[in-house]
Amino acid sequence: MAPQLTSPVPRVDCCLRRVKLATMGTWIALLRGINVGGRNMLPMKRLAALLEAAGCAGVRTYIQSGNVVFAHPARGATRLEKLIADVIKSEFGFSPQVMVLSAAELAAAAEANPWLEANDAPTSLHVYFLASEPAAPDLAAMKAIKRDNERFVLRGRVFYLFALDGVGQSKLAERAERLLGVAATARNWRTVTTLVEMAAEKAGGAIRGARTCEGSGR
Repeated sequence: MAPQLTSPVPRVDCCLRRVKLATMGTWIALLRGINVGGRNMLPMKRLAALLEAAGCAGVRTYIQSGNVVFAHPARGATRLEKLIADVIKSEFGFSPQVMVLSAAELAAAAEANPWLEANDAPTSLHVYFLASEPAAPDLAAMKAIKRDNERFVLRGRVFYLFALDGVGQSKLAERAERLLGVAATARNWRTVTTLVEMAAEKAGGAIRGARTCEGSGR
């Protein structure tokens, strides 16, 4: 009698998943204009399931403003931005602005933060991730409208705004994107550091898990 084929035992299944994750890149998607004022409602749990079905792996989300950490073998962000926008359009009927960063890009932006004191006031620092490096940012206009206790720095594709009084009434925060001249998506420092930690855990955990699985077969 021929032996019956069975599916892999749970441990093997888990190992295969970890090896797969270890061979993929870790990415962070930042969505803009969702779950605000009752418009463009996008449940994060449902989004995670849809992205898993679309080929992303190990999808994790953070708060309702639209932050997603995931693994995918794609070699560039543009393909992933379109994939996520298309998934949302198909399921929910609208296309939010989607910016995808590699884990290395996000970590570099965090490392380049010019104000260490933001760790004590994580909601006062806002990091703007730009679609491209500004060709002609109007820095003079920014200096003219900023408050006395506001500071800003532009470094490549990242704009840092430190506003101790918050950004709710800040003219600079309101006009930053227009004065930079490129599309931007902002996150406060607490969100940035949390996403860096999530991305590091995903990449490191997948690699450690893969090594453990390799060792278990010897």
